[in-house]
Amino acid sequence: MILERFKVPEKDQVLVSEDALRRTVAQIFEKLGVSKDDAAEAADVLTTTDLRGVETHGVSNMLRAYVRDYKAGKLDPRPGWRVLRESPGTAVIDAERRLGIIVGPRAMRLAIEKARAVGVGVVAVHNSGHFGAIGHYAMQAALQDMVGVCFTGAGLSVVPTFASRPLLGTNPIALAAPARHEAPMLFDAATSAIAGNKIRLAIRVASPLLPGWVSDKDGVPIMEEKPVFDRDEYYQLPLGGTREQGSHKGYGFALMAEVLSTVLSGALPTMLAAGSGSKNHFAAYDIAAFTDPERFKDTMDEMLRTLRTATPAPGQERVLYPGLSEAEELQHRRAHGIPLHKEVLQWFAECTGELGLAPLTAIR
Repeated sequence: MILERFKVPEKDQVLVSEDALRRTVAQIFEKLGVSKDDAAEAADVLTTTDLRGVETHGVSNMLRAYVRDYKAGKLDPRPGWRVLRESPGTAVIDAERRLGIIVGPRAMRLAIEKARAVGVGVVAVHNSGHFGAIGHYAMQAALQDMVGVCFTGAGLSVVPTFASRPLLGTNPIALAAPARHEAPMLFDAATSAIAGNKIRLAIRVASPLLPGWVSDKDGVPIMEEKPVFDRDEYYQLPLGGTREQGSHKGYGFALMAEVLSTVLSGALPTMLAAGSGSKNHFAAYDIAAFTDPERFKDTMDEMLRTLRTATPAPGQERVLYPGLSEAEELQHRRAHGIPLHKEVLQWFAECTGELGLAPLTAIR
């Protein structure tokens, strides 16, 4: 669930419909040379991400970056990928500079197919563009009565505990599991103290960063609130912020993601090969290979309901579990519209105008 400090202030909100956003995003990708099917795939990832309220990885932050990278020739718009290794339960894919939000759904579908055949499917992908919110791919598996797991290794923005310069990316981890009546569990989080894209949101909505989220340019944690005007002013810290608050754990989780998504695919971490693209690990566990799927869902329901109905601490409204607020937000935004910052709608107007497309129209 995104913190209130990162949400678009009501005075700056413009509401757009799901259909309008999907249509415009797909048209933009097609104008950049992406095939119709791949453009629809990319639009689905971005729009669903915004519907779930994960604005850090929706159109606000990411679409303009993807447009820029296609125009600069950093991404290949043509369909395809190259299979380097494959077994009944595994595959290693070279994305050949395709955008991650196009490759990702296909990679998880392959993992699901393999899991149906042998119980577990794992697909490692490297040499790709940005993968967006990896919880999207974990949810693909959950919707097929599987447990989905994803790891990402990419970028150089996070300073390891006690280090003076960035050697890791924000390296997110995601897991999704189905339930019967409760909303599916969906955990998707960076292993850094704050996701990198939240910094872009903080700049847009003029919200200061909290203590322990970032360091100065010597790697020393900044332990007071800090207004942010430029992401290049500082480095990011691992989850925990300082050693005393457990930054070694966030550092360890980031290395875990690096091993599973990067080294296991035969690629080099970004610290050893700058500009080597994003690397991902997609895993699907077929519940039926481990236990009765109906019993699994019943137990998930009981566990998630127990958490949801737990007595909140004084001053708190309720207890949440990962995925609950996203499911609620999805229903609300489908009914009432997706709130975008007016600056984002202005960017859409410039982009569609330049590409000769109809503008993205707002509900209000």
